[in-house]
Amino acid sequence: MANYSKVSLAQDARTELHDVLSLTGAEISVNNLPAGTGVPFVHSHKHNEEIYAVLSGRGRSVIDGETVELTAGDWLRVAPKAKRQFSAAEDSAICYICIQVKENSLEDYTAADAVLES
Repeated sequence: MANYSKVSLAQDARTELHDVLSLTGAEISVNNLPAGTGVPFVHSHKHNEEIYAVLSGRGRSVIDGETVELTAGDWLRVAPKAKRQFSAAEDSAICYICIQVKENSLEDYTAADAVLES
């Protein structure tokens, strides 16, 4: 088996990459909301923080009752216990990635985790 996984995605409403890429340390989802629509539920997490990257369009998130406007290029980190809900703007679709990882689990990163090969 190769030491990598690759997949091409359609423009589905939501694709979770955990299963299709056999992820072991994070959950990543790609989300597409048409204009005027939203995720139909409010949620929080027990242990996992979420990092959102807006790829295109505009929308908003309501986090603990506070509205946060979102546009392409924005990145947003949400703590596990925060109650959150996402929606597209009335006149714009939104496409965003959500990366879910266990809060405070990062021990090494970038150069500290790299192994230089000869």
